[in-house]
Amino acid sequence: MSQYPLREHAAEKLRAHSGRPLHEISAEAVAAGEISGADLRTHADTLRQQADIAQANGFPQLANNLLRAAELTDVPNDELLRIYDTLRPERANYSELLRLADYLEASYGARENAEFIREAAAVYRERNLLRRA
Repeated sequence: MSQYPLREHAAEKLRAHSGRPLHEISAEAVAAGEISGADLRTHADTLRQQADIAQANGFPQLANNLLRAAELTDVPNDELLRIYDTLRPERANYSELLRLADYLEASYGARENAEFIREAAAVYRERNLLRRA
């Protein structure tokens, strides 16, 4: 865990989703109107670095979650909410879930998330959690 927290051990490498270096994000910059919403979002590389640390320290499930989160950093919030809603039990049928997985993979390169949704679709089918009719 010697690399964690990243802000203390690798701050010079960290940047916001916008690409702005972390050290440029401050309360003063916010007050001056220099900070955008993208400056307050986490960059995928930061999540990947955290995943590497988690994996190296024996937390593979956390590492996988962080890698999936990294894949989703470019997905617009309204789409994320739609995806979340679609994944709730009885909101989609099996083929809709597979199409969602294909869409995420094709549109955003989100292979880990696509595989996760395909697994969920199979479990939903097995447990009778798919939308009826």
